[in-house]
Amino acid sequence: MSAPLPRRTRWVAGSAVALALLFAGAATVASARGDGAPPAPDTPSAESADAGFARDMAVHHQQAVEMSFIVRDVTRDEDVRRLAYDIANTQANQRGMLLGWLDLWELPKTAPEGQGPMAWMADGGHSGHSGHDMKGMDQDGALMPGMATRTELKQLGAADGEQAEVLFLQLMTDHHEGGVAMARGCAEQCTVPVEKRLAQGMVEAQQSELDLMADMLAARGAAPRP
Repeated sequence: MSAPLPRRTRWVAGSAVALALLFAGAATVASARGDGAPPAPDTPSAESADAGFARDMAVHHQQAVEMSFIVRDVTRDEDVRRLAYDIANTQANQRGMLLGWLDLWELPKTAPEGQGPMAWMADGGHSGHSGHDMKGMDQDGALMPGMATRTELKQLGAADGEQAEVLFLQLMTDHHEGGVAMARGCAEQCTVPVEKRLAQGMVEAQQSELDLMADMLAARGAAPRP
């Protein structure tokens, strides 16, 4: 275990996430105002895969950022804290882009009435990763496959040391598996080229982090949850 990070370092790490989100939103607003960028020829509908992915992944990413901040405060392990910072920074930035696109398209950030999470996917959102069925997923705050429940978030906040590290790595592994399934869905179904590229980038980056987290769990005598 490494020594605790200085207070200034902790503050800078947290501030970087907020700044990334702010800059991403500002860039999107500039595009929306037509600052040198031609308008998109076709605007996705609220029921499209493009809009559905943007809405759902924004929610999914928000929880990843939350979990990363929680573990940052309950462990002193440098490798876990670095991973948590990278996830929080990356996903806060991407969340800003996703929400910015919804603003650009003048679409609501909530799903149309009667359309639940992941309904935009080819299978209608009935199944997620690892065979999880979407039916009943809104249980204890778990809105989509891979998302942690409110109870699990409380357990993570109450843990410390290696116990917190293992739980974080297991929860984030589940979270990434759910996120990869959603991103693959957008890469296949979305029609906006820049969003398709972002989704494919998510698949590749999160798969790399899944491999890293498996190694980190093994180093602690643990494994991903079945």
